[in-house]
Amino acid sequence: MDKGKNVLGDDIESCCASPMTGFYRDGCCNTGTDDAGAHVVCAEVTDEFLEFSRATGNDLSSPVPAIDFPGLVVGDRWCICAARWREALVAGTAPPVVLAATHERALDYVSMDDLKRHALDLAS
Repeated sequence: MDKGKNVLGDDIESCCASPMTGFYRDGCCNTGTDDAGAHVVCAEVTDEFLEFSRATGNDLSSPVPAIDFPGLVVGDRWCICAARWREALVAGTAPPVVLAATHERALDYVSMDDLKRHALDLAS
């Protein structure tokens, strides 16, 4: 597991503990070689994003008890796949992000400018 830096170059911060997020279910968007989906973007989900995700084959709204997934509601923060965030960006449905909790590996998929345009934690 890579507990590297966030996209701002600082130690990565927690994304969410309720619901418990992260590929490793540690509350952070940490990643490692076993995280093929690169769940590294800390997003605050919106109706538009949840609908986009459902329409593209990943229903994040419905609970899946078998894998301890509660299902997400608007306003939840969740570590999402960087490629899915990029797809949502192209579709005009990218959810806002928390830069301090987004792993630097997200920059392998999307630009810092795009992330900043959707940042919840960027001072104006």
